[in-house]
Amino acid sequence: MKRFWKQANAVERDGGWGVELDGKPLRTPARDPLIVPTKALAEAIAAEWNGVEGKIDPGALPLTGLANAAVDRVGPDKEAFAQGIARYAEADLACYRAEGPSALVERQAELWDPLLGWGRRRFDVDFRTTTGIVHVDQPAATIDRLSHAVAALDPFRLAGLAPLVTIGGSLLAALRVLEGAFTPDQAWEAVTIDERWQLDHWGSDAEAEAALDNRRRDFMAAARFLELLNA
Repeated sequence: MKRFWKQANAVERDGGWGVELDGKPLRTPARDPLIVPTKALAEAIAAEWNGVEGKIDPGALPLTGLANAAVDRVGPDKEAFAQGIARYAEADLACYRAEGPSALVERQAELWDPLLGWGRRRFDVDFRTTTGIVHVDQPAATIDRLSHAVAALDPFRLAGLAPLVTIGGSLLAALRVLEGAFTPDQAWEAVTIDERWQLDHWGSDAEAEAALDNRRRDFMAAARFLELLNA
């Protein structure tokens, strides 16, 4: 579809904020009005649509996509969606350490030990770590409390949290970003230690670098989405 509108604007509507294209309300793929919680998010979504040149590229509208997901996918069954995210508490990236080389082990400890420390303090839980890829069971209280923290989130925060968790593999890093205790750049550095180590020590791979760049783009878009919910 080519651009058919001249101007997108954020407008106050139905207790929230919507976006209009030449005065007509922007709708989700399920045809519901796209209403978001904050003016800042609505303005950022409007800016995405004002930035469209020629044909519409959904990949260039990440905030719109996340807002659509909140309304169409998360809202109708928030409990099930939250449960899917909470499962990452059972196998957080930061609990699975490399056996070697020593420099990688030290780098993981440098970034992941403080992350686990934050989780222990914030949720009053403990974590079991292991080396290699063999699954290690986490304490039941840890899974329960992290699951409760996820279940308490509204559909928009769940929609923004989901890409951080699935792209990074760490529920703790995603929750720390959500609560403003981690910058997006710090979180990205923590969840991509292994990939960047491979590229740095085994040589550049254009395809792998492109895939990592795409993941970073989506990760940062989700982090910005969460930030705009608190603006």
